[in-house]
Amino acid sequence: MGEAVEFFHCNGFSNNVLSAPQKHLGTDNSSWYEEELDVDLKWSFALNRVLHKGTSEYQDIALLDTKHFGKVLVIDGKMQSSEVDEFIYHECLIHPALLCHPDPRSMFIMGGGEGSAAREALRHKSLDIVVMCDIDQEVVDFCRRHLTANHEAFHNNKLNLVINDAKAELEGSKEKFDIIVGDLADPVEGGPCYQLYTKSFYENILKPRLTSNGIFVTQAGPAGVFTHKEVFSSIHNTLKQVFKYVLAYTAHVPSFADTWGWVMASDEPFCIDAVNLDKKIAETIDGELLYLNGASFVSSTILNKTVAITLKNETHVYTEDDARFIHGHGMAYHI
Repeated sequence: MGEAVEFFHCNGFSNNVLSAPQKHLGTDNSSWYEEELDVDLKWSFALNRVLHKGTSEYQDIALLDTKHFGKVLVIDGKMQSSEVDEFIYHECLIHPALLCHPDPRSMFIMGGGEGSAAREALRHKSLDIVVMCDIDQEVVDFCRRHLTANHEAFHNNKLNLVINDAKAELEGSKEKFDIIVGDLADPVEGGPCYQLYTKSFYENILKPRLTSNGIFVTQAGPAGVFTHKEVFSSIHNTLKQVFKYVLAYTAHVPSFADTWGWVMASDEPFCIDAVNLDKKIAETIDGELLYLNGASFVSSTILNKTVAITLKNETHVYTEDDARFIHGHGMAYHI
């Protein structure tokens, strides 16, 4: 534990764990983690050490201690969250749907094994139950042990932790939820969860598990000027085929090296007045939010011209036989 490593492979670990730091970039003695964002674009950052590394039945897992972003969780060679800025992603994922719902009592989180989505949800006083359903017991156990910020959430009496495939869990359930959240890994070729972004899943399995005024929200991948066509625009258009009201919004997440996207969907219209949102934040959430307020959420729904035009004109519908993937690897590319 705590050994320095050098990363030679795209989106993953070298097979060689080095006993001493090696120069990879820069002029100091740091080791560097490198993630390939595209075929000609890489993102790297300096490490203090590798805290933990392992492989579950489904995924590669690593916890890195980085110089710039603190502890970083990496799954299948793709950064999932970093200690210093994960609040941006998780506040944007969780709070808007809860604030837009008139009286949210129940939530189902697909994925979310690290516990951060549940942590944010459990700050809402109105919620009676939060079901977190993750397929990978080892990832959940790993995060429970090592991500100290989420220890309290994992021990909250309102949290019902289920280890199962979210699709199978929802398909076999008769319970309905006010909010369903997709805190899933990005759809990567060979990965375990791209089918949970498809029209058939949304239409036949997920939507029947929502209450009449229920809201679904999902992370939807990179949403930058150069990356939004990978999966963001397709996920948005796919949800438009299933729900009456669909709202896309974005925020810059520094550790992701990009703007990130989320899509919220319902058969009831959304009220996103900044003053009312601030009032609900003050009344319904325990503690202070670090990133989100009424004005910032309203502004996040105003997309730049390039992205807005793409979303308006997108025709691709995400299906099992016609899926889009972000650049990266899943189980098919283990090293």
